[in-house]
Amino acid sequence: MAAQTPICDFGWNAPDFDLPGIDGRNWTLADVTGLRATLVMFICNHCPYVVAAARKIVRDAVELKDHGVGMVAIMPNDTEAYPADDFPRMKTFAADHQFPFPYLIDRSQEVARAYGAVCTPDFFGFDDTGGLQYRGRLDDARAEKRDGSRRDLFEAMKAIAAGLGGPQEQHASMGCSIKWKTS
Repeated sequence: MAAQTPICDFGWNAPDFDLPGIDGRNWTLADVTGLRATLVMFICNHCPYVVAAARKIVRDAVELKDHGVGMVAIMPNDTEAYPADDFPRMKTFAADHQFPFPYLIDRSQEVARAYGAVCTPDFFGFDDTGGLQYRGRLDDARAEKRDGSRRDLFEAMKAIAAGLGGPQEQHASMGCSIKWKTS
């Protein structure tokens, strides 16, 4: 089921986390915080929106590093109900797409709930003080494997890293709803 993110709650502070990564170590928010901005992404392996966007997410991540943006991807789905998102498949998905950022699993789903994540992909762009400045889409391509007409996430994160804040007009991200545990 497709879901959309809510409007950006400007200034809301990034919750901390301590989650295992596919590289065998645990990561915290401080570990991934960039010098000028931080991007926290909630993604998964099976969502067609994420699959269509993976190449572009990696492209943007590589370019944003040069702007002082730190980033992380967190997989929040219930892996018992959705085994395509399990830890071994996360490793394969990240390797296939050459992720240049940590890919973490949120088994308890507490981090996704703390952030208010609703779908995959769900992007949270924070400034250098940890205040939310962007909660929007990657681009307008949605689940299509094409380049969008505008790189919304990239342009927003570049502006945030430059100290200009996030854009006042933001378009909601759309993706597969997070697969919450039922018990």
